[in-house]
Amino acid sequence: MKLTSVYPVLMSADVAAAAAFYRDLLGFETTFAADWYVSLRQGLWELALLDPNHPTIPEGFRGTPAAGVLINLEVADVDAVHQDLTARGASIARPLQSEDFGQRHFILQGPDGVLIDVITPIPPQGEYVEQFSEGEAVVDA
Repeated sequence: MKLTSVYPVLMSADVAAAAAFYRDLLGFETTFAADWYVSLRQGLWELALLDPNHPTIPEGFRGTPAAGVLINLEVADVDAVHQDLTARGASIARPLQSEDFGQRHFILQGPDGVLIDVITPIPPQGEYVEQFSEGEAVVDA
């Protein structure tokens, strides 16, 4: 199999409201919109939202929104993004902090119980330095 694209499709109890969240707060743009499905893009990155009761969802799986999902968004300056989103009233589930495993991040509460982890990679500390594959850890932030 040779992939041409990979992107998450989140089942949402309110597709229009979820799409507005990702557009208005996180800067995604709509590339396709129906009342049951919205496709969003920011640069090369895609995300879609789908009504969990749509007939394309197999029976037995319908009606369940995307709760329990964590989406990572890596950004160049997590401090600036945190300041902007906090000023605009975003619901922060985990405060801005630096982690020894190589991230400076905060977690934003999104629609349908989805969490959005906004991250800037930083150099790992202590035991975490050795856990990265060669060349994968950020060495100078």
